[in-house]
Amino acid sequence: MAYPKIASTKDSESLLSKNNQNDCVILVASGNGCQSSQKIAEVIENASKVDKRIGQEVVLIHAPELAGGRLIHAATGPIDRDYDDVRNFGDATAKAVELAKNAGAVNPIVVVEGVPSDEAYKNAVEICYLSACQALWQPLEARQSLGDSEVEPVQSITLLDVKGNLDTDYLNAVECGRRFARDLAGTEPEQFAPPGFADYCVQALKGTDVKVEVMSNYNEINKNFPLLAAVARASNQVERHQPRVVTMTYQGKGDIEKTLLLVGKAVTYDTGGADVKTGGHMAGMSRDKGGAAAVAGFMRTIAELKPKGIKVIARLGVVRNSIGANAFVADEIITSHAGVRVRIGNTDAEGRLVMADLLSHSREQAKNEKSPELMTVATLTGHAALAAGPYTILIENGPARDNQVANLLEQAGEIWGDCIEVGRSRREDWHMIRPHSKADDVLSSNNGPSVSVARGHQFPMAFLALSAGLDKHGSKSQLPIPYVHIDIAGSGVEGSDWQHGKPTGSPLVALSARSLR
Repeated sequence: MAYPKIASTKDSESLLSKNNQNDCVILVASGNGCQSSQKIAEVIENASKVDKRIGQEVVLIHAPELAGGRLIHAATGPIDRDYDDVRNFGDATAKAVELAKNAGAVNPIVVVEGVPSDEAYKNAVEICYLSACQALWQPLEARQSLGDSEVEPVQSITLLDVKGNLDTDYLNAVECGRRFARDLAGTEPEQFAPPGFADYCVQALKGTDVKVEVMSNYNEINKNFPLLAAVARASNQVERHQPRVVTMTYQGKGDIEKTLLLVGKAVTYDTGGADVKTGGHMAGMSRDKGGAAAVAGFMRTIAELKPKGIKVIARLGVVRNSIGANAFVADEIITSHAGVRVRIGNTDAEGRLVMADLLSHSREQAKNEKSPELMTVATLTGHAALAAGPYTILIENGPARDNQVANLLEQAGEIWGDCIEVGRSRREDWHMIRPHSKADDVLSSNNGPSVSVARGHQFPMAFLALSAGLDKHGSKSQLPIPYVHIDIAGSGVEGSDWQHGKPTGSPLVALSARSLR
């Protein structure tokens, strides 16, 4: 996977025109000066005399004395208001690197100035690199059709690091994982139907310390993951759409101090099933695999970093929710892997069914692991995007709250620009999924869209916990198991535009910052 390689330099002389490697200088700054280079400061001062846009927006300045003869000044805007955050630097860099690319630059050097000294901005330079890579990414289909150099011409991004503090290996690993996640989430539904999705995971992790296993036999899937198999029932008639369960395992060297058990939803296309999506709402549903894509990307980052003392097991449910004579329907009662009788409320609430049995397997494994934490990651509800806009939402159980799991993840995301909001499970959520007869133990969902239901993004966590048997591992149980549900319906793509927005890989950056640093 080609993407702009990261480099760093302590030498401010590399900003000058005699440097033969870099061909553009990008200054990302909260002001109009430049302490790193007197030459850049002079160029900006002279340009400001004839162009009032300097300091207000992203501007390309002809500067023969600088590398490539180009200086792009990218103003962050105000950073002193209560609601400003480190993303201001990343947003400015994203605009600047697009301008640099359009101007013909392929090896820009980035200078970041005016960063506040407080903790909230300490990763500003790193976020500039990650934001640049996000802006430059183009879909896998475009690269396959036109070639990498045609659609993604930028080859490297050099960061000026006078103090020598940057961990470029870590940044490279994170971007490698995000690149993998964006490709998985953003590729069209035939190429990355379940078999293609699983094959891409196998290929990307081949030869690494992450072991990948793929379950493809439907009878075996039905036996071990009956809820997932129900979602896949209509698609199983078409060979190229048949379901897969992908398991990725990493065990670091040394004594294991922490075990992460992750479950990702990969609905490679969601028609809604028998409760079909109408009115144009099916467009963009090839991105309903963003949760599993982020989890797989996280495993790719782990493969690069090879962290010690940690064990990570990721389970991905990869299915297509198709329409057909064999489709599962509302009112069916299906017994989960944990022995819970699930009454189907709506077939368009399929993601929680895809993950529930995988979560149950993770629950069983967690009993024998060191300091386990369980997480589900999914583009699950429109309500999450409505309630929190472009932010990831976390809902945690009692043991996770006791251990501050969600708060620590939120704090890591905040200083790395992968911002998160934390919610909690309430009694109303459990009331919503209550059984209505002696024939079943839990209702999978109401029969309306999540955006029209109070607590529409919270109650699915209660369903996942109960159907997977985690309700028996609460704070007051003999064996508490921390569990956090992560809904990325608002954060999984830019602008919540599920048909055209670029996938973000969220919450990969936050997960990495909290678990791998």
